Amino acid sequence: MNMAAHTVAVVAAVLAFVAGPVVAADVEAGKKKAQEVCAACHNLDGVSTIPENPKLAGQYPDYLAKALRDYKSGARKNPIMAGMAQGLSQKDIDDVSAYFASQSAVLATRM
Repeated sequence: MNMAAHTVAVVAAVLAFVAGPVVAADVEAGKKKAQEVCAACHNLDGVSTIPENPKLAGQYPDYLAKALRDYKSGARKNPIMAGMAQGLSQKDIDDVSAYFASQSAVLATRM
């Protein structure tokens, strides 16, 4: 094995060790949690009919997860969402984010 190949192998091994196990989000668990926590304001499919509430369907899962973590920590301010996010575990956040990301986005047109 040449030096470059050896270096690549060592770096890959270190990154795999540092990254730890990757646990995939559970979309079905996310749907169940969304029904319990999110559906009243955002609808189960993530397409809110209330103009003040954002549409979650089709959003990027990492965006949704960051928003929920920020509401939970207080980094993002909204008293309603802060209260909703407080009861969510990191796994719940990942699952709900994956669920809403899996829903079809609905684009609105302006008149």
